[in-house]
Amino acid sequence: MPNDRPLSPHLQIYHLPITAIISISHRITGIFLIFGLVGFVFLLEQVKTGMLTYLEMQTMLQTISMKLLLSGFIYALMFHLCHGIRHLIWDIGKSFSRDTLVHYAKMELLFSLILTGCSLAVLL
Repeated sequence: MPNDRPLSPHLQIYHLPITAIISISHRITGIFLIFGLVGFVFLLEQVKTGMLTYLEMQTMLQTISMKLLLSGFIYALMFHLCHGIRHLIWDIGKSFSRDTLVHYAKMELLFSLILTGCSLAVLL
């Protein structure tokens, strides 16, 4: 006896809307920021111990892997900032239509990339 019931959408068929992806990314970048800030506090703790440790930290921060980690941390910070501004706009009761939600999600991605690029141009 054939089963005529419709199938649930599978992950290969169903695509999350950009607003859902942005929301999930906001939570993930928040977790990255926690680890990044713990690393930053560790860095400050090492620097205050003396000149030799400071020079070792400077050398370590010049490696490609640390520059990539710093770039990722800065992007997470800028993305989190842009999403926070978007939430402030929501708090005043604006931009709840579907078109503006998608538009602001794309703007959030664009501005977070621009702010990250500007920050990295200054820092690196």
